[in-house]
Amino acid sequence: MRRSRHAKKRANCHRDSMPTDNHYDIIIIGTGAGGGTLAYHLAPSGKRILLLERGGYLPREKDNWDSRAVFVESKYRAKETWCDKDGKAFYPGIQYYVGGNTKVYGAALLRFREEDFGEVIHHSGVSPAWPLRYGDLEPYYTKAEDLYHVHGQRGVDPTEAEASAPYRYPPVSHEPRIQELFDDFRRLGHHPFPLPLGILLDEAEGKALHTSDCVRCPAFDGFPCLVNGKADAQVICVDPALEHSNVELLTGAYVERLETDPSGRLVTKVIVKRKDAVEEYSADIVVVSCGAVNSAALLLRSTNEKHPAGLANSSDVVGRHYMRHNCSAFMAISREPNPTVFQKTLALNDFYFRSEDWDYPLGEIQMLGKSDGEMLKGEAPGWAVWKPEFALDFLAKHSIDFWLQSEDLPDPNNRVTINPHGQIVLNIHETNLEGHQRLTAKLKGMLSEIGCHDQLMHRSLYLGKNIPIGGTAHQAGTIRFGRDPKTSALDVNCKAHDLDNLYVVDASFFVSIAAVNPSLTIMANALRVGDHLLERLGSSGAS
Repeated sequence: MRRSRHAKKRANCHRDSMPTDNHYDIIIIGTGAGGGTLAYHLAPSGKRILLLERGGYLPREKDNWDSRAVFVESKYRAKETWCDKDGKAFYPGIQYYVGGNTKVYGAALLRFREEDFGEVIHHSGVSPAWPLRYGDLEPYYTKAEDLYHVHGQRGVDPTEAEASAPYRYPPVSHEPRIQELFDDFRRLGHHPFPLPLGILLDEAEGKALHTSDCVRCPAFDGFPCLVNGKADAQVICVDPALEHSNVELLTGAYVERLETDPSGRLVTKVIVKRKDAVEEYSADIVVVSCGAVNSAALLLRSTNEKHPAGLANSSDVVGRHYMRHNCSAFMAISREPNPTVFQKTLALNDFYFRSEDWDYPLGEIQMLGKSDGEMLKGEAPGWAVWKPEFALDFLAKHSIDFWLQSEDLPDPNNRVTINPHGQIVLNIHETNLEGHQRLTAKLKGMLSEIGCHDQLMHRSLYLGKNIPIGGTAHQAGTIRFGRDPKTSALDVNCKAHDLDNLYVVDASFFVSIAAVNPSLTIMANALRVGDHLLERLGSSGAS
């Protein structure tokens, strides 16, 4: 992927001035996993496409790889505040850049399990069935894996469904200490597997080759990539889409509201605030992909006589059923030093659906990026009560870092609203925690068998300070799709039931969130919806 060619074309298609002709075939609001992927898929069609992104390009600078700047100072996190249900302000774990949150995601790109598309019984309730099945998305999962350079291996994860093709790229190799961990899990009777990663890596014998964009540095998981070695939506989709003369990008473009015609069936105006000025755009098709919280907020702001509760909200589900996973980041302390540089290469799904002592789903265990001293300095006070004789440099050199992820359940009272001051309000109460607590206990119970001390320590900086468990990185479910307009906002093609030209392609459409990272499902669905839009617009120019 030639960066210089992309940069040149980006300069031609990234406009600072307002276009003279403000009507487009398609407007896509947001350039992350959903919007960016959709733009890439539609770009060869020749249709006139406008991308609206409220942020700009993330600066390429040394601080991209500086853990203090990224985690302690939160340099790349949005500076806006949202409110919780009690009116207390907090800083959400969200980024506004071309490429959206994929600029700092961990690029773990896993398919939902086949069972995740059906009804799943949990200890605390039911994860509802989707209106589609795994087979409907399977071809698009394969396309998304190829597009985002997913490195993985079929047939090792016992929970994975059948796939129509092998991974195009081989799994990222384990460094010696993680290979020992892999072997220890196997010795315990478990089935660890290479974590599927979206990464622009060419390697041999654990070393990046001269042809590789990724250099296997420690600044991958949660960091922006200075050398564009992470397969994020900007690098993989937006920049290549801008090579097409029919695609334009406006940055710094905050969409305040959507307006409709008198019938309420067509979005006729996209009202944008940019550089302290208000601009208007229109399109035959309008696609919202701002992230599950901001997409819901946009629709709720767009009230009018025909849509008094918010656009596309006759069902009263817009903003409701917010999900974000039950997640925990933990650090274990290896008895032997852990000199691993690129640690995020392993996962374990043996407890995904059940365990030998529990008949309900627990979740997934993954590796995190490696802790370093700067991260630990920001978290050290909370650990003083445990083995204070362990200095921070000892902890950093011996750390093994885990991400535990379990499914939270859709609850209509977990919701996004807008307060009288126009601020986003996020009302959350945690659901289905028992399985996550048992997953944590499973990992803790294995520590002595995998060469670690017997204590797990929370990595609060990875989740974000003062944010409830799981943060907002995996936000989903606020504009759910379905076949019944009374219980869903979108149809199976992710078009609003109440409107004829409005679509949503971020994770808002999810009816459940499973226990794997949502990004690949967002990407696959964007390709699926893209095929529908190409057919609707009478074009066969899919990428």
